[in-house]
Amino acid sequence: MDFAQLATFQAVIDTGSFEAAARELHVTPSAVSQRIKALERSVGQVLVRRAKPCVATPAGAALVRFAGQVALLEREALDQARDGTRVSIVVNADSLHTWFLPALAAVPGPQYELHTDDEHYTADLLRSGSAMAAVTADKSVVQGCRIEKLGAMRYVACGRPEDKAMILYDRKDRLQHRIWPDKSDMPIHYVPSASAFIEAIRLGLGWGVVPEWIAREDIAAGRYQDLGRHLDVPLYWQYWRIGSAVLEELTAAVKAAAAPRLRS
Repeated sequence: MDFAQLATFQAVIDTGSFEAAARELHVTPSAVSQRIKALERSVGQVLVRRAKPCVATPAGAALVRFAGQVALLEREALDQARDGTRVSIVVNADSLHTWFLPALAAVPGPQYELHTDDEHYTADLLRSGSAMAAVTADKSVVQGCRIEKLGAMRYVACGRPEDKAMILYDRKDRLQHRIWPDKSDMPIHYVPSASAFIEAIRLGLGWGVVPEWIAREDIAAGRYQDLGRHLDVPLYWQYWRIGSAVLEELTAAVKAAAAPRLRS
């Protein structure tokens, strides 16, 4: 495979247009177009949907992952000190808020690009090639990835018995519905911030589910009550299977950071 064509393809997907990719690569838009057409001829599939922005077709999604893997290995080879290595990770908001950041601090060399999404959707960014690793509730191994079980995050239903509303993180958040289906028809407040979500419960805006160790401290301090229900959500770490020293070291750090916070 022609790696100049592959790099051009990745630039088109990353920037969203042939013109922006040309500026990034310091070539003409015509050269970008020629490289993409040549790559599509060699693969025998249309790889780029010419839209605004340009996006990968289903056939192109696999090449997005491959291009990112090649770029990561190339950066590691060129810079053993890892100063130029960028690692893209998607993680659910509660993990990011409670236990995940110490794992990054334990591996300080790379430049990290973090994305957040609901734990039941984070693996989608792995499948699309937008992330190299993910904290996810999806135990189905993404093609081309390895998986490690991290443990279960316990959520506790918290608030006050008189609460008349339910607090959700966003419209993907179904934890409250799972833990207490009888209350699913209550009015809903959407609070898309892990810290603000918990503060909303403290202020009495409504009830919601809180990670166990935060709930324990708040309940002891009288900030709200344990409503008597809990839910355990198993979490996994999935990452590209490419023999990357950075990803292997980060995997060990993630497992170590998760161990004291998640239930085995």
